[in-house]
Amino acid sequence: MKAKIKTNIIEKAIEEHFSVIKKIKGMEKMLVNISEEIVKTFKGGGKVLFCGNGGSAADAQHLAAEFSGKFLKDRKPLFSEALHTNTSFITAVANDYDFNTIYERAVLAKGKKKDILFGISTSGKSENILRAIKQAKNLDMITIFLTGKIKNPEELANICSYIIQVPSTSTPRIQECHILIGHAICELVEEILF
Repeated sequence: MKAKIKTNIIEKAIEEHFSVIKKIKGMEKMLVNISEEIVKTFKGGGKVLFCGNGGSAADAQHLAAEFSGKFLKDRKPLFSEALHTNTSFITAVANDYDFNTIYERAVLAKGKKKDILFGISTSGKSENILRAIKQAKNLDMITIFLTGKIKNPEELANICSYIIQVPSTSTPRIQECHILIGHAICELVEEILF
């Protein structure tokens, strides 16, 4: 591959990244509200759970580790978990029931009233994530949906306490914004609590 083509691919990715990042400006109030909900949950002895598929599963694990390990401050750990890290559970449930039930059953096993579930799906269509969010809502948990540009977000309003919609259909750009948003929330939560 010629150097010019390689450079164009990189330049295009960077330009797209900055374009989408500029569009998420204006979400600050919602992110502050979410951060305050998380603080209230941790102060009340609750936990924050995450679920996602593929790259979003990696993001879920990443963000859970920022709470349960540390983000910027040396402080006590906070109870946070990505629901896919027990592979025996995931493979047993997928085998015995259905892959679409893996997170729903994990939420039923681990979630309780006033805990928080972050469901992450760039397309907004991942059945196993949507079922987990519905189950969390049934348990009176706070539900946060991190997604990309979806056609009918109002259809999810009855199961989602918060919908964070990145205005893009490009999976890489959405995922980049999800980590930025997640890091901003982690930093604010840490600042308030510690």
